[in-house]
Amino acid sequence: MSKDCGNHGGGGGGAASRICGAIIGFIIIVLITIFLVWVILQPTKPRFILQDATVYAFNLSQPNLLTSNFQITIASRNRNSRIGIYYDRLHVYATYRNQQITLRTAIPPTYQGHKEDNVWSPFVYGNSVPIAPFNAVALGDEQNRGFVTLIIRADGRVRWKVGTLITGKYHLHVRCLAYINLADKAAGIHVGENAVKYMLVNKCSVNV
Repeated sequence: MSKDCGNHGGGGGGAASRICGAIIGFIIIVLITIFLVWVILQPTKPRFILQDATVYAFNLSQPNLLTSNFQITIASRNRNSRIGIYYDRLHVYATYRNQQITLRTAIPPTYQGHKEDNVWSPFVYGNSVPIAPFNAVALGDEQNRGFVTLIIRADGRVRWKVGTLITGKYHLHVRCLAYINLADKAAGIHVGENAVKYMLVNKCSVNV
């Protein structure tokens, strides 16, 4: 049958078999080469640090509605000396006790070279976001104590560049702890009439 490499009559069948064998052999060699390069170079996950958070608004109102507005600074470092990273997609948002409390903010796609750093300062915000009742109680208690614990998340997809070879896409999950002292504005830097910038410098967990 025509879709089988070796099932052709006459001398043409032998030629077709040799062509198919050569193609399959080439594909196998390419896959083995990529695998060996990957194993030898041992790509390392990028490092992320949440440097600061500027709070413009953080108000919990009844019935369990949260309005928040932050500008965060998050830095990423490619620790590989021979491997580049393509950030094809990256969305940043804030959560409280595993509940998303802001919209997702997209960071423009970018390439990060060897031993290179990137710094992004996106705004993350949400207007009158409904909060689960049990989370609203916990958040109210934290506000009364003056300290609020949030998780800044970054989810996306990355590709690795090794020489001229570029891998497929891998999922990237970043989690950064943001422990904000809302009670003591003197703990931060006033950058506007109602905005306070808190220095955090927290190392984030990264999973690829």
